[in-house]
Amino acid sequence: MSRLVTERTFLAGKIFFNFGQSSIDCVVRRLSEEAATLEMGSGLGVPERFQLRLAGRETLACRVIWRSDRQVGVAFEQPGSEQATGEERDRSSDALMRAQMLALRAALDHVPTGIVLLDADLRARLINRSFREMWHLPDQVADSNPSILTLLHHGRDIGAYEVPDPALEAHVIERVRVIEAGDPTPIDVRRTNGDVVRVQCTPLPDGGRMLTYTPVTDIVRSSDELKLLRDALENVQDGVLLLDSDLNASFMNLRMRRFWEVSEEEAARRPAYAALVSRVQRASAPDLAASELAKFPGKRVAEVMAGDHVRDLQTPDGRRIRAHCTTMSNGGRMLTYVDITDLTNKAAMLERLATTDPLTGLYNRRHFLGALDAEWSRFQRYYRSVSVLMLDIDHFKSVNDRYGHAVGDEAIKAVAAACNEGKRKSDLVGRIGGEEFAVLLPETSLSRARLVAERIRKRAMAIRLKAHQVQFGVTVSIGIAEATVSMSGIDALMGAADQALYQAKNEGRNRCIAFAPPRPASKAAE
Repeated sequence: MSRLVTERTFLAGKIFFNFGQSSIDCVVRRLSEEAATLEMGSGLGVPERFQLRLAGRETLACRVIWRSDRQVGVAFEQPGSEQATGEERDRSSDALMRAQMLALRAALDHVPTGIVLLDADLRARLINRSFREMWHLPDQVADSNPSILTLLHHGRDIGAYEVPDPALEAHVIERVRVIEAGDPTPIDVRRTNGDVVRVQCTPLPDGGRMLTYTPVTDIVRSSDELKLLRDALENVQDGVLLLDSDLNASFMNLRMRRFWEVSEEEAARRPAYAALVSRVQRASAPDLAASELAKFPGKRVAEVMAGDHVRDLQTPDGRRIRAHCTTMSNGGRMLTYVDITDLTNKAAMLERLATTDPLTGLYNRRHFLGALDAEWSRFQRYYRSVSVLMLDIDHFKSVNDRYGHAVGDEAIKAVAAACNEGKRKSDLVGRIGGEEFAVLLPETSLSRARLVAERIRKRAMAIRLKAHQVQFGVTVSIGIAEATVSMSGIDALMGAADQALYQAKNEGRNRCIAFAPPRPASKAAE
């Protein structure tokens, strides 16, 4: 066979097999004396041995030594190879090695990772297609066995590195140092077009180096976004706790670590949520009895395991925490802790302002009537007794006229205190008007209401006030009424108590009078 000249020009060829009855058109991409790389529509139909006819050349016997989807690597067979001499066998072995090298080069050209093989002098002996395209490296440069310094300077000269100009040379020198040292630590190189390439150096047995350049833009961007998110969560004012599907803490921000008194090192060990809620009783249900405190951690874990909910918690120092639990797509949970102490206090303050009398601290008229209406509904539904007391300070106008309104206010506050001290725990006291008060007595009959009224009257009579070096007392008149089925509503009940109050005043004040419905007209005539 005549010697073939190695060349890179594409040659047209035709594959013949099946005794010349079948053929496949191909392109010869790499041709040497011993081997070639052939490209066709599909390499699957090419047999192991065939004849290759080149345009304007002789027909060559070929044997497939590697194949891919669209390429096959072949070695040329000599006629009479069975009786080949030792020298011919060596040449055949050498051809096989060369063919395998061609196969390796072809395979490396199709991987998406940039690959550079350096010899012991750090000069490139192989640069695959992905690297050339990644760094826009011309073939004439890549095929000239350039040094690693030449390759790095090429990246510098085309402005590929996202490195400030004053630091470019230092960047190149550092990269050469790392490669010379054979340091395998991956380094992410950011490019000016926004891409990120992960470079890794692997020392080779012959003293050379293999450099791999893997595109990791999406991975790095995701990592950057995750870091940005974690940094944001780390510094928000609310506590954030992420739990995995086993309820182990996968993330705890600064606020949450401070709340649980957990160090960064302990948080990194992914403690169980059950262990967190059990430590030093950091929070529990509001106003929980001491006997129930030990049971709360287990109940809290069960709540979180059950899924989405909102729970208000209270710390030992009285702060209120609102915990939101959200189920995540991975089966874990996200807990956010928001300190609502100020909101709770303001809400309580607004509630007090809306429902209480600012002078006495008693419930105001609107709230009292609302509570009475609720009791009236229970009375109508279950026929449970309910009674009302109406109180009025005797001769209060003369107190204001003689001693002034400031002393009058003190008298009102003293009577309010007497009502609070004389009522039972279930009773409710309200200031209805200037010096007028009312007491709601749930589930209380008229006879029992008399006892409460008398107790309040005696406490009021014991009051001593001082004005202008003069000490004086006050008394109250009290009207008592019990709800009856004949009454039309709370207005009728309040009217009955008010009628009894006026009767007490007419009979001399400082006394308690119970309302008695008028007798039927027929009996009155008798």
